[in-house]
Amino acid sequence: MIAQESNRDPVEGENIITVENLVKVFGQVKAVDGVTFTVRKGEVFGFLGPNGAGKSTTINMLTTMFKPTSGKAEVCGYDVIRHANEVRRRVGVVPQEFTADEDMTGHENILLCASLYGLPRSDAKPHADELLKLVELQEAADRKVKTYSGGMRRRLEIACGLINYPTLLFLDEPTLGLDVQTRAAVWKYIRMLKEEYGMTLFLTTHYLEEADSLCDRIAIIDHGHIVKMGSPAELKGAVGGDVITLGFRESEPDLTAEISAIPLVKEVKKKGNEYRIKAAMGDDVSPKIINLADSRGLHVTKISINKPTLDEAYLELTGKSIREEEVNRMQMFSQRITMSRARS
Repeated sequence: MIAQESNRDPVEGENIITVENLVKVFGQVKAVDGVTFTVRKGEVFGFLGPNGAGKSTTINMLTTMFKPTSGKAEVCGYDVIRHANEVRRRVGVVPQEFTADEDMTGHENILLCASLYGLPRSDAKPHADELLKLVELQEAADRKVKTYSGGMRRRLEIACGLINYPTLLFLDEPTLGLDVQTRAAVWKYIRMLKEEYGMTLFLTTHYLEEADSLCDRIAIIDHGHIVKMGSPAELKGAVGGDVITLGFRESEPDLTAEISAIPLVKEVKKKGNEYRIKAAMGDDVSPKIINLADSRGLHVTKISINKPTLDEAYLELTGKSIREEEVNRMQMFSQRITMSRARS
């Protein structure tokens, strides 16, 4: 149960977030539907799911931006409804959208965030300088944000999220729309915040490799429900074996029953001309399947053997591949910058 009152911040290993049956309804749409989970202090916790799964809505409730329809949530020892101001003082947020003022410099944007938190100027200025150095923007500190690249903007957002010395940092799709190289740079800062500063991070993403690489524990969320929660290794273990994918030129005869009878084969699913086969030892099983196909006159067009991955785990747990419905944020911001310059 969530405590009624709390007068101290969590220590290492204790729960820094506790959520019970949290619900958020917008009109007739239940965006978050009874989620329950905990986040331990000092870990990187991930919400993995497609766009529209309820990830951002959950963050908005935990950061007091949205009031829950029902359920309970406690962040840093404080109820998000009754003690909203205490929660806000202890958390930082890196939102999905770029929020920095493009006509201000990077340094000015961080100082603006500091003033919103009520930090005295004497403390805010040296801290802003420290953060700009942390995210390697010190050379661009006095340039207007409209001249920044997408990666520089994201690093500035991280610095702004850290200005109030947060105990807990929320990152909502922090690498959405970024190229692979810039995404790797953002990953570096996320790891540094945990390993060097001992910060707790709550990360939402729909990138499987991002969740696998960064998170200590992951909650798979879809349609407002948490489907499964555990470490990346535990989630991969849900697959229960290697995954063999076989494609044939022909769709008939159906070999599902005969493949299922091969020793070590655990599951066979057929879709069109392809079979998805789960087996305890894929390297030993696949030659037997190919021999069977040859004996039935089928021609193999493709074959792959995959060790359990988070992608396979997601498919196993949800029955579908994660939906890549990413909006090209970088293109949107480029268009906005172009329009802004055209008006000036």
